[in-house]
Amino acid sequence: MHLSPLQSRLAASFIASCLLIVLYLTLYSPNFALAAELQDAPPIMILDDVDSDLDVSLGAVSDLESPLDPMYEPEFAAFDRSILGRRQVRDTNVLKNNEAFPLNVVQGITERFVFELSQLSEEEPEEERSLELRDEAHISEAQEQDEEEEEEEKEEDDDNFHDKELATEPANSNLVVSSEQRLGKRQQGARQLFISANTCLQPQAINATKTIQPPPQLTLYISTSTDNVEPGPEADASTQTSMIFKEGAIMYNFTTTSDVYVGVHAPNMTDLFEGPYNMKIHISTDGYYYSYSVEEDADLIWVDSDSQGALLITHNLTESNDEKEQQKYMEKPPYVLFAQDKSDPSINGVKYSFCGLEQYAQIATTKDGKYSNMVSTGMTKRGQGNYPKQQFFFSGLKPSTSYIGILANVTNPNPGSSNIAGSGGHVFKATNFQTKSGKLFSRDPGSSANQVGTTNAAQELIQPDHGNCNIVLNLTFCDQVAYSVPSNPNFGNASVLAKFYDDYAAEAYGFFKKALAQVACEAPVAQRYSLTRNCSDCEAAYKDWLCSVTIPRCEDFSNNASYLHPRAMSQPFPNGEMLDNTTLSLYKEKYGDGKSLSTAFMQSRSSRIDEFVKPGPYKEVLPCDYLCYRLVQSCPSSMGFSCPLPGQKGFNSSYYIKNETNGEVVCNYPGSAHIFSAATKDVVSVALTVAVLVVVSLLLAC
Repeated sequence: MHLSPLQSRLAASFIASCLLIVLYLTLYSPNFALAAELQDAPPIMILDDVDSDLDVSLGAVSDLESPLDPMYEPEFAAFDRSILGRRQVRDTNVLKNNEAFPLNVVQGITERFVFELSQLSEEEPEEERSLELRDEAHISEAQEQDEEEEEEEKEEDDDNFHDKELATEPANSNLVVSSEQRLGKRQQGARQLFISANTCLQPQAINATKTIQPPPQLTLYISTSTDNVEPGPEADASTQTSMIFKEGAIMYNFTTTSDVYVGVHAPNMTDLFEGPYNMKIHISTDGYYYSYSVEEDADLIWVDSDSQGALLITHNLTESNDEKEQQKYMEKPPYVLFAQDKSDPSINGVKYSFCGLEQYAQIATTKDGKYSNMVSTGMTKRGQGNYPKQQFFFSGLKPSTSYIGILANVTNPNPGSSNIAGSGGHVFKATNFQTKSGKLFSRDPGSSANQVGTTNAAQELIQPDHGNCNIVLNLTFCDQVAYSVPSNPNFGNASVLAKFYDDYAAEAYGFFKKALAQVACEAPVAQRYSLTRNCSDCEAAYKDWLCSVTIPRCEDFSNNASYLHPRAMSQPFPNGEMLDNTTLSLYKEKYGDGKSLSTAFMQSRSSRIDEFVKPGPYKEVLPCDYLCYRLVQSCPSSMGFSCPLPGQKGFNSSYYIKNETNGEVVCNYPGSAHIFSAATKDVVSVALTVAVLVVVSLLLAC
């Protein structure tokens, strides 16, 4: 049959296609997928990077119980407890970041806690969050830009499209990688944690007369190992850190990348003490909730005391000359104060615990958030530098008693939150002080020791003190005066007494101002009385000298420190008693000719004191000699001021050389106080300066 040209082409194409199919089937043997129902079989686990000794054969797996079995608990060699769950610690107390946890700890029991580090990823800093949001925004913007470019590039040729695509891909991939790296760092990075705790209540002695020592301290155990999720006295010591509380407080900081397990153990002393411990524990990434410092110098200064009260003050809270900065401190007192009779052991064991002091201290500025009527506090600029300070005045104290004062503060910049770092309270080193008056043993008058009592029976006397020294403060004119002054209970209260002395000094200052008005204070510099001093310097020097002289600083007559000067020995005490002849004879032999004493001993410095106040015998802390010298240097010579020098007549009964080496106030000056550490530092500093100058001089000489 003859085929047409079109049919010939069709036949040729068909034959060629058949040959190709035969050739394909000959060279390749394709497999086709089949589906068939299989018998039930246990699942085979596919694990990556698992030890070779893990048996996943059908026989081994088939022996396992069903995962739905309530008693099922998988045990795989490739996984530890941290991956499978924490069955051992499910009943422990969970600690949250910046949340204080209070609880009782029974004697002999260990309370356990867990702090899961994963919770911190939900509390990332706002700055880091905003950075991520900015990066995500950049990524979204870049992606949108790419889409717009792709739409535009569809209208262009393929080569140009590929070129632009290659140019934009690296920028996008870099942004994505950077975001992922930051996320991984936040999830896996190490965190610094601050753990602090306070003992608020402690067991009490069953027999207080026999058990003198305080109950033993709690012990803190910390573990970051999953091998030790129950730290305590019975756990492996190599997997935990243990610390004993110190006076009811503990502070510990460390860095970790894993969850933290904590144990607090209470020792078992039920044979001597009864009741549980009560404590508060806190963990934070920001700082300590509770803290204390005992190595530093005390931030509290004992100013002075009388028979029933004491005045204490802080150091400068700021030394900024900015008025707004100073006003910020003056608006609200930042500190609270606790006081305790040293012979009372009730605060032993909790001296560094803020909440413990609130519970056990005899006297507290605040208790349960309420101010005590035994302590008054306020802000003042009196004292060194005229910078803001906080002062405390205690009343209702016992005469002739030694106390300790413990300063504390709460740092909380956010009043709406009570759990942030610093909110638990910071306790400072204690300050010692004592009250005046009482029946004490007297030494030989003028003895260098200021402690009463002696082994020399011939010099031993019992002298009654009569509480004739009283603290005055917040004076209007002599605003730097805050100490005990000669007093008499029959004269009036402290406010009346303060006004008497302040008015007397202000009256004398008025006479001085009239005399100074005769001096050409406003004359040109070359015509003034001094090229280095002016009338303002004279006024300030006279006021400091005047207030120290007209308002004597008073000490008990029984205090026999060598720097004290007896006054008004011929006058009766407020209760009418007089000094006995034996005491007068001793002083006559020591300070007189054996027969009599000068008026500097028999009367007060100012006759006005004996006339109106009538304090009776007391001893005066003499003004510092430099106050007189500065007055002479600062004022015109025409005013006739002069000062006796050491060794000259009148010096020993008028002034004393300032030389404070052990916290004693040996002479009176504006803002004087018992600063135990500063004087020692001054001595060391002066000695070091002298040594340096000597060395430099020797080097120059060579």
